[in-house]
Amino acid sequence: MNVENIVKSIDALAPLSDAILDIQKLYSAGQEELDINKLISFIESDSLLSLNILKMANSPIYGFSTRIASVSQAVTLFGIMQVYGFVMKYAVSENIKAKTEIFGFSNERFNDICNIQSALLLQWYSKIDLEDARFLAPLALIMETGKLVIANEVSVTSYEKEFEEGFRKSKDSNNYEKLLIGTTSYELSSMVFKHWHLEPLYIRILKELQEKDEASETLRKYIQILNIVLSAVNLKSILSKASVLKACTQVKEMGLNPNAFAKVALNVKRAYISELKVRQEKS
Repeated sequence: MNVENIVKSIDALAPLSDAILDIQKLYSAGQEELDINKLISFIESDSLLSLNILKMANSPIYGFSTRIASVSQAVTLFGIMQVYGFVMKYAVSENIKAKTEIFGFSNERFNDICNIQSALLLQWYSKIDLEDARFLAPLALIMETGKLVIANEVSVTSYEKEFEEGFRKSKDSNNYEKLLIGTTSYELSSMVFKHWHLEPLYIRILKELQEKDEASETLRKYIQILNIVLSAVNLKSILSKASVLKACTQVKEMGLNPNAFAKVALNVKRAYISELKVRQEKS
């Protein structure tokens, strides 16, 4: 297994659907120029996309007490950038089919992690800078895409059990990925985003995510914020006491209030536990 084969698999990814491409073109013109009525219309033209967006939007972890019944309502409550994240999350799930068992958990849990990362960032950082929060929360929702690429690559090799055991034992999953394939899943995510012509700044952030000391000044703050979220919520820990404490230390290093972060983390964790109980009752 090597990075060259993975790059080839990314280059071979199918193009986005017509509805997603139409939405992508709207966003490429810039937020200020985006026609919200067209956005809603394009989303509603794809029934599966609409259903998936409403499913994500109605997750209790986002903190809305009332049910979101329409795409228009989702756009109003979340804003156009978070809806962009919902759209791209759906596109990823439709175009990259992978079994995440090699990381030690189900696809449902993987999706939970992505949603919690986004919800945590949105609810925490919106109290500090709403514009930055709305820009970064969609990226938090889809930044783990590279993990799916790795899962696909591993599944067609004889290293599946070896990878699963190595990942489970590793203390730092990024170092493990780099040792194994010469790059990290976040760099692979940036390659996928480039292949699909997603937000250019997202691509730059992901390429430099693990190299914040070398990042340009304009990206450093974004990278710090995302790394705080990744400390709290990742494939090895979902808002555990230890992971939240580590994140709080990073929050303090940014000159921000760690207690405020911990409070949001606790609220998101409670909402997630509540959601899990509902699922269990339905199953």
